[in-house]
Amino acid sequence: MHSGDMARTEFGHAVRRWRDRVSPAAAGLPLGGHRRADGLRREELAQLAGISVDYVTRLEQGRARNPSEQVVEALGRALRVSGSERDHLFHLAGLVPPGHGTVPAYITPSVQRMLDRLTATPVAVFDAAFTQLLANPLYTALMGEHHGNERNAVWRNFLGSGSRVRHTPQSLHALKTAQVAELRATANRYPADQRVRRLVAELRAKSDSFAEMWDSGAVDRPEGSRKTIDHPQVGPVTLDCDVLTVAGADLRIIVYTAEPGTQDAERLALLAVLGTQTLIGEPATKSRFVADDYSIVLDAHPE
Repeated sequence: MHSGDMARTEFGHAVRRWRDRVSPAAAGLPLGGHRRADGLRREELAQLAGISVDYVTRLEQGRARNPSEQVVEALGRALRVSGSERDHLFHLAGLVPPGHGTVPAYITPSVQRMLDRLTATPVAVFDAAFTQLLANPLYTALMGEHHGNERNAVWRNFLGSGSRVRHTPQSLHALKTAQVAELRATANRYPADQRVRRLVAELRAKSDSFAEMWDSGAVDRPEGSRKTIDHPQVGPVTLDCDVLTVAGADLRIIVYTAEPGTQDAERLALLAVLGTQTLIGEPATKSRFVADDYSIVLDAHPE
């Protein structure tokens, strides 16, 4: 057996072994009737990691070559591996684990547990470059599901579809300026991160407004933390938005809450009942999280 074939086999064995040890309850999933084993099913792991069941099958059987860094990171989060196990998974995939010079994307089990308990609250986790790492089903139902480049809030606001958050021209300009300033600070903290460099290069090349804001060094803050989301099914929902940071992890946790007893609270509760399956035609995606110590910060909201 060639070394590459052996590495793929060992990677698949590790994924299968760690899948067997994660119970559905620990991952925030329903038991779903009779189960032949205590661990996660392949389709559950695929759902949690945001990849196809076929790809999980091929990875476990050693038939898939060169999983990307994003896939390995997503599998590690879904499998709730420790820091050393995450590094081992990267090595088995033939990749160098992201180090101190790159934007952190590791979500600790403690934050995952916190997210599991906030089922009635829209919550998402973004890295320091504004890329969405995780979102619980209610956040996805509220804000929509994003894929590819759209998962990055800065890319989405300058080059993509934008967001469902209602803005005046002034508030949108303030948000974009704040995001550019935060992204510039991230690029300075992680000068070796190639993904951040590629993101900035693409935005500067394709968006004149981003290039102008980037080159000017302008700094601004979005106006307030109260946002109105124009939802296509339940209508406008006005919510408080808080941004929490995780100590030592450089992650942003976005939490939306409604004032009790208001129409907004009723609409958010309706959204929780309807979920993403009814509203956007896809199964709700379970997520995970990070929380050792966290604090509220005045920061640019990813949206």
